[in-house]
Amino acid sequence: MKLKINLGGKKLIIDNVIETTFWLKFKGLMFRSKEKAPILLFNISRKEAIHSYFVFFKFLILWLDKDNNVVDWKVVKPFSLYEKSSHHFSKIIEIPINRRYHSLVTFIVEERFKKRR
Repeated sequence: MKLKINLGGKKLIIDNVIETTFWLKFKGLMFRSKEKAPILLFNISRKEAIHSYFVFFKFLILWLDKDNNVVDWKVVKPFSLYEKSSHHFSKIIEIPINRRYHSLVTFIVEERFKKRR
């Protein structure tokens, strides 16, 4: 599926997003190969934290509000115990940092750094 997000006033379309099912929420990016890992969308009903146990590569996590505005982001390292946003959110996107998504990740990180300066 295609997902439209708002990033610092810019609209961005992310292709090939997989919306997680009940069972896929448990697995996420665990035990996947870095280059074949998909972009995952999690719809969250309450404020939850994530971990990256058994994820053997870095990935970018975006926390979105109900209107798909990016409210927070972070690069998550493998085997991280606890990652949580302090902002209110209703969706999480996990984007593997690999060759396939390199330009997308670079754009998102650079846009957020421009806004923080």
